[in-house]
Amino acid sequence: MEKTETKKAPKKKIIIGIAVIAVLTVAIFIMMGGGKESTDNAQFDAMIIPVRSSVSGYVKQVCFNDNQEVKKGDVLFVIDDTEYNARLLQAKAALENARANLETVKKNANTTNYSADAALYSSNSTVDNVQSSFARLNKVKNDYSRIKNMFESKAATKAEFDAVTAELEVAQASYDASIHQSKASQAQSLGAKSQANSQVSMIIIAEALVKQRQAELKLAQTQLNYCTVKSPCNGIITKKSVENGQYITLGTPLCSAIDNEDLWITANFKETQLEKMKVGQKVIVHADAYPDLEIKGQINSFVGATGARFALLPPDNSTGNFVKIVQRIPVKISLNQLSKSEKAKLFPGLSAVVSVIVK
Repeated sequence: MEKTETKKAPKKKIIIGIAVIAVLTVAIFIMMGGGKESTDNAQFDAMIIPVRSSVSGYVKQVCFNDNQEVKKGDVLFVIDDTEYNARLLQAKAALENARANLETVKKNANTTNYSADAALYSSNSTVDNVQSSFARLNKVKNDYSRIKNMFESKAATKAEFDAVTAELEVAQASYDASIHQSKASQAQSLGAKSQANSQVSMIIIAEALVKQRQAELKLAQTQLNYCTVKSPCNGIITKKSVENGQYITLGTPLCSAIDNEDLWITANFKETQLEKMKVGQKVIVHADAYPDLEIKGQINSFVGATGARFALLPPDNSTGNFVKIVQRIPVKISLNQLSKSEKAKLFPGLSAVVSVIVK
């Protein structure tokens, strides 16, 4: 019995030793950052929108103080709009004139179409007259041939022959006149039709002019609206560069709007840290300015190239001597919903320490 207990004692010591080693290994692994990829090469980012003037003019009113918090749509600047109001009135008058001209052209086109229809009916009537005159001429010709034969055989008098001869000449002249009248009527009909077609072209031109005037009115209204410069986002307005009474031209920088409603982190990880990192993994962020503030988020996306590729003068490793340098990849990290007090503390450009949970 004593021998059996003596054999079991070393086994227990071995098991206890293995357990202690395992605990120490896990502790060391955790202390050395196992299961995480961290970097202090990170900073807070946000949209910084330059506010520029879209029209030229004198600044009538500045409606904010530098570094003031604003809401989207708040008025920042008011530019003197006297000239732009006048342009708007001119554009409205030009549009009304173009519309009136279009109505006049349409009425003229209707009148011309009626005239063309009337000329066509008249032309058709002259064609009927030609046929009637031709039929009468044929009848008279037959009468003339019959009377002539009778006159030659002494069966008709000289007066009858002279009468039918005169009637033939009249019928022939009437037929010729009807042909000339028909040709003239047809020419008149073609002219009226051509004029009607030209009126259609005039309508198209008048309609195009109306569209042009509408575009000019829209532009004038847009320029008038641009005289009131509004905040493009919720956030802080800073870098004010103009004052009341100052004349500004198109594109003049007025201030900058910082959209602090949507902050994110740009973290530059070494290429050797990327193996286990994936989109959607949880991230813990500590701002250098507020070490006790812990912010949670997740990997949003990886930039498609190393930071060196975006440099003003990207390195070209195919020339000269080559020294291998560990590259860094910018990673965008989305932050979970921040409280109002947290948003008030955090600004774009602040440094941060980022840890990605990879296991």
